[in-house]
Amino acid sequence: MAVDTAPGPSLTLTGEHEMIRQASRKFAQEQIAPIAAGFDESGEFPQATVDAMGQMGLMGIEVPPEYGGAGMDTLAYVLAVEEISKADASHGVIMSVNNSLYCDAILRFGTEEQKQKYVTPVASGEVVGAYSLTEPMSGSDAGTMRSRAVLNDAGTHYVINGTKSWVTSGPVARYVVLFTLTEPEKKHRGITAFVVDSERAGFVRGKKEPKLGIRASATSELIFDNYEAPVEDVLGEPGKGFKIALAVLDAGRIGIGAQALGIAEAAYEASLSYAREREAFGQPIGTFQMIQQKIADMKTRIEASRLLLYNAALAKMRAKKSGGRYTLEAAMAKLFASETAMWVTTEAVQIHGGMGYSKELPVERYFRDAKITEIYEGTSEIQRIVIARDQLGLR
Repeated sequence: MAVDTAPGPSLTLTGEHEMIRQASRKFAQEQIAPIAAGFDESGEFPQATVDAMGQMGLMGIEVPPEYGGAGMDTLAYVLAVEEISKADASHGVIMSVNNSLYCDAILRFGTEEQKQKYVTPVASGEVVGAYSLTEPMSGSDAGTMRSRAVLNDAGTHYVINGTKSWVTSGPVARYVVLFTLTEPEKKHRGITAFVVDSERAGFVRGKKEPKLGIRASATSELIFDNYEAPVEDVLGEPGKGFKIALAVLDAGRIGIGAQALGIAEAAYEASLSYAREREAFGQPIGTFQMIQQKIADMKTRIEASRLLLYNAALAKMRAKKSGGRYTLEAAMAKLFASETAMWVTTEAVQIHGGMGYSKELPVERYFRDAKITEIYEGTSEIQRIVIARDQLGLR
């Protein structure tokens, strides 16, 4: 897919970009939107539509065709996540984790054998992948994790023990990119990354999290009870896991930013329609200046988020060629888009009044779904630290 990635003020989408956007929009509105409320209510994993996303190539958009993916670029990925998330944020995060946290990690740091074995079935939609860094007592401070991987005397495999938490797709994933300590005394510098297979002995799926939003996205603990990971399943070099985790989170933040943008757009479009139709004091509420102010601010923040996201996507595409990082662009996009999603959905509930608080309309779901975008893949507070340290030259 061709797109001009040179720095500049303008961006023109190619025909292929429009194709993936329209295809994703059609699928999302026809297949996902009608079932979203039901799956939000039940909390069940939407396996049938996730399988359909895999068949469309949405579960491995940036993955090269030789590894089961669609072979498209980061901008195409952002457009697709945005459209899927407009219909349902749960489907959006399932897709985002599969693409940018799981597949991206192995493509960037895995061996050829690992790519063939662990990327191909996930990118093609045959099975689902997950990413596991967080623990019950370890969130943003990864160096305090308590899980351990100990190399056996023969040097053939690691024995892993511990509990991981808040694993998106944890209850359904076949493979997981796992981060755990192999040299505890070194804290975050002693973390090693592994690819683990849920069908091996010692892998236990723990309690499923009862969540405020994105309820159809299955999230759970993962428990490792003397799980044996062959040395061939180490991702990258031993002790380099924290660097891998941070690098991969840059990609993840772009995906969550796109999810947030989709949520905000859905809430905005619902508000626009409601402001045109709902009458008070003998006229549509959209004629009142206070409502007009909300609409204007919502639209402006959404478009600013879009440009930051597209800029981050182009930065990632440039980084693939240069070998550089795009941490700053990803952090700014994720920060602004997630806070925009929360702000826009709050205003959307206010515009809808009592109906915005009712489950009869999807606005309250958008509101609940938006909050998590300010938390996972690095909280808003962490994003501000990342941005400020970059600008101040602190490392």
